[in-house]
Amino acid sequence: QVQLVESGGGLVEAGGSLRLSCAASGTGSIIGAMGWYRQAPGKQRDVVALITSGGNSNYADSVKGRFTISRDDDKNTVYLQMNDLKPEDTAVYYCYAAVRSANFWGKGTLVTVSS
Repeated sequence: QVQLVESGGGLVEAGGSLRLSCAASGTGSIIGAMGWYRQAPGKQRDVVALITSGGNSNYADSVKGRFTISRDDDKNTVYLQMNDLKPEDTAVYYCYAAVRSANFWGKGTLVTVSS
């Protein structure tokens, strides 16, 4: 059974930084794309950043230049370095992984950015 466990969320002041981590287990080392989505209160879940198994990454326009996604396939872990955080980045952040043509999400970690 595939499980994704996020960590690293918390409360930070505007302009600050956080690093999210997500460890995948039960995948059998067959992981395709990994990434991060977020959902703010009253809004839909949107993609933040994705990274392919080959290391190619894509970002939402709102986070380009501030967030960096990376992955460590030896650890089955994906990271999201978030710099220059803004109050509008406040949301629950969900880890995502594509495993054998199925999509999986973690339970989420809350990021709160105070102004």
